[in-house]
Amino acid sequence: MSENQQNSVVEAGFRLKKTVVMVGMMGAGKTAVGRGLAVRLGVPFLDSDAEIESAANMTVPEIFERDGEPFFRTKETQVISRLLDEERGILSTGGGAFLAEENRANISERGVSVWLNADLALLWQRVRHKDTRPLLRTADPRATLAEIYSARVPLYALADVTVPSMPDLSIDEMVDRVIATLLAERPDVLEKVDA
Repeated sequence: MSENQQNSVVEAGFRLKKTVVMVGMMGAGKTAVGRGLAVRLGVPFLDSDAEIESAANMTVPEIFERDGEPFFRTKETQVISRLLDEERGILSTGGGAFLAEENRANISERGVSVWLNADLALLWQRVRHKDTRPLLRTADPRATLAEIYSARVPLYALADVTVPSMPDLSIDEMVDRVIATLLAERPDVLEKVDA
């Protein structure tokens, strides 16, 4: 995309017609890019993990520890479904949310999924110093991340739209990429409006 095209994306106003659901691996930038996208479009930013934590009055790692992953996944599906129905905006989901067929179907029916596709090296660089990832609390978190990545990529590839996540791009540049990709591939999601 040329610099002029990127500038026109940034300067144009848009009306969001469907909820945009950010999917991908932990560390791909779903929350940061999602927040930036919501600000740019002037719509609410929603985070399924934050909604679950608020309802449970516990962190995701605490829920995993106390109730187990199956319980968490059930609650996650309920929350994503509710958020898709309640308000049009940008929805960031946990890394495992898109693995469930029910979530993929709900998202495609009532919104659009955007996979932030980051490679394994970038993901490891971003998550290696964080202890808030319950699935990486293993003897070899790098190997665990690689296993999760290998298992999940084929399912993330089912997303409606894919945007490569590059280490040298700022959050604003990633937001530009998401908007440009949606305009090019999903004209039913964003409508340009005159300022």
